[in-house]
Amino acid sequence: MSDTALVPRQRSTLSLHKLGVFCGLAAAVWLGSAEAPTKLVNAGFSPFLISMGMVMGAFVARWSVPTLLKGTAFVWSDLRAKPHLIVWALVGGMLWAVANTLTIFAVRNVGLSIAFPLWNTNSLVGLFWGYLLFKELRGSRPREWAKVVGGAAAIVAGAAVLAVATTHNSAAPGRAMVGILAALAAGVLLGTMYIPYRKAYISGMNPLSFVTIFTFGELGTILVLGLVFYKGAGPLMAELHRARPMLFWPFLGGFCWVVGDLFQQYAAKYIGIGRGIPLSNTNQLWGLAWGALVFAEFSGLAMGAKLLIVAGSTIMIAGAVSISMAAPPPSEMENWHAAMHRECKRYELDTENVTAVVAGEDPLADAPHQRRWWEVLIMAGAVGVFVWLAAGTRAQHISVNLFWMLVLMAGTLIPLGVVGTMLWRRTRFS
Repeated sequence: MSDTALVPRQRSTLSLHKLGVFCGLAAAVWLGSAEAPTKLVNAGFSPFLISMGMVMGAFVARWSVPTLLKGTAFVWSDLRAKPHLIVWALVGGMLWAVANTLTIFAVRNVGLSIAFPLWNTNSLVGLFWGYLLFKELRGSRPREWAKVVGGAAAIVAGAAVLAVATTHNSAAPGRAMVGILAALAAGVLLGTMYIPYRKAYISGMNPLSFVTIFTFGELGTILVLGLVFYKGAGPLMAELHRARPMLFWPFLGGFCWVVGDLFQQYAAKYIGIGRGIPLSNTNQLWGLAWGALVFAEFSGLAMGAKLLIVAGSTIMIAGAVSISMAAPPPSEMENWHAAMHRECKRYELDTENVTAVVAGEDPLADAPHQRRWWEVLIMAGAVGVFVWLAAGTRAQHISVNLFWMLVLMAGTLIPLGVVGTMLWRRTRFS
């Protein structure tokens, strides 16, 4: 064997801040694309059915993607080392399931263009929790505060401008108010959901392990909601059977959401929720592209509305650029480390090991893990569910521009390859 074969592969020297920024932007692309199937709510399907289909897709993704990337042995080793975080992952999944259902009610009542910016106020909620609980931004200079807080506010403001520009909803006032309240409540829940994210990552848990447990919380919650809403298992199964021809699309949306969520979680890990979540919330720009180009939602808009769309998009991009330039200074990093040491002391964790994980140098990720025979069954099962759902799918009564749909789908795959490669070279998906 040659000497070079014994030398471990050199890791990338990309800074964790830049990596987190790229992950946040990649998350925006995938999270924006994942919202496209919510348009089916306008075809007469219940928000619960759409949400349940998305959760089913998320459940399959949260098992198959970690199995593909790291293997089940790695996941179980990580979970055994931090068992106290399992309950936090379950709580996070429960919050997401409720929030996702609320977003679909909001889309039905006031439309995607209005609901999207309202639930994206989770940027400000996440910023608040990051500061209060995890010492983010503490110790930063006023310039960094201005970049992060101003950038987050700009993203929310830009989203609001887009909402004004694209408003052509004819819902009754009472129904519209329900939709607005649902979207705002979803924003609060989504912003609070990031508490388990951040708590897990300053404790040294890998995002791939976290999402594996996260999915049981969301699946259990959506099943309970469905049973309550439809008054029993029989009516629920009947509705699922009726919706069988369209379930593939929300299932695919849920799968895409998990890919975006993984990028979002790596962003939260490496640049914090105060910076990572606003960046991922630029997903409205990608959702806008789907609405305008694929679904022709804005074909009848006046020139003034189109100028507002350009202005709102520009404001959001400026906010994202501002946040991306706000690297935490050493004084803030000291507070991050203090929060990490607090978790290590509380749960009796190995501080040296957790420090390495937080810095993207997870010893567990570098250690060889034997692949198991059942991993082949997991991947085959995931592919089989896709094939089974696709085989029974029928075209829905929604007009789409096939050319632009293919273009946006291709554009969605580019950050997956580019940023996924960055993550592997820099952290080995630590």
